[in-house]
Amino acid sequence: MGAVTYYLTEHPSIVGFRWGSALPWGSTWSSLAAALSVYLLISLSLSATLSLLRRRRPVPLGPVPLLHSLLMFLSSAAILAGTAASARLEIRDTSWFWRRHKTPFQWLLCFPLGTRPSGRLFFWSYLFYLSRYLHLLKTFISILRRRRLTLSKLLYRSMEICTCFLWLEFSQSFQILAILSSTLAGVVVNGYRLWVSVGLPGGCVPVVLGCRIVLYACNLVCSVGVLMLHFKKGGCNGIGAWVFTSVLNGVLTLLFLNFCVRRHLKRRRSGRRGLGFDDDDCSVSVGRSTAATSESDSKKDL
Repeated sequence: MGAVTYYLTEHPSIVGFRWGSALPWGSTWSSLAAALSVYLLISLSLSATLSLLRRRRPVPLGPVPLLHSLLMFLSSAAILAGTAASARLEIRDTSWFWRRHKTPFQWLLCFPLGTRPSGRLFFWSYLFYLSRYLHLLKTFISILRRRRLTLSKLLYRSMEICTCFLWLEFSQSFQILAILSSTLAGVVVNGYRLWVSVGLPGGCVPVVLGCRIVLYACNLVCSVGVLMLHFKKGGCNGIGAWVFTSVLNGVLTLLFLNFCVRRHLKRRRSGRRGLGFDDDDCSVSVGRSTAATSESDSKKDL
């Protein structure tokens, strides 16, 4: 356990982390814009190419989707463990500064003014930000499987990366709780994908849809908490970025709800059973066999 704790919280690269342009990837506005532009260009070009070739059958991908789910599962588990362990140590080491005014939970919601993006917690926030780029591969997998490319999918993944970048750039409050909840959901979802992909029986509960709804509900409750603490406790760091990311999250929530409702109503009109959301969209399909689920569904990313 000592070695695990060291590599999660005490390694010099973790303790001495500092967000800035010297980092190897994604730490500048220009790199963010370039990465998202390349992502959109490849997605649209790949979709257009397959349409021009009139290919309707999915492109064989072999074990690629399974390996992607495995990689996402492992990265989510590592970031979850590292963030939780680092949060405990940061609360222990810095509580002398804020304990008269805040509880540990309030501190996680509302960083003190002047907080800098350095140290253990922001190291794991940076890794979480990088893992969102790994999520982009899901779009390419969906396109090659001949799933319909929608604007909401492109916006969802692009806005998610922008949100994580703003967390680091402005030392935004509330990000630690958001990372903990997102990685926990990522472990559950990708673990379920791996379970189904290897041929084990799937459940009748819409795992991905349930996790998505819980995440949105938690974000809403915590956002209200941040706003209250900002006015009652003398201000929260990065509140301007918090307002902007809250707007982005609101847009994502509306896109998600709009898509799920339209898809559900469409299936009801066609008389098909189950919740029936495409795996790459928002939920696990219910009422189909495990073989069909593992063959045609991969659930929407969190």
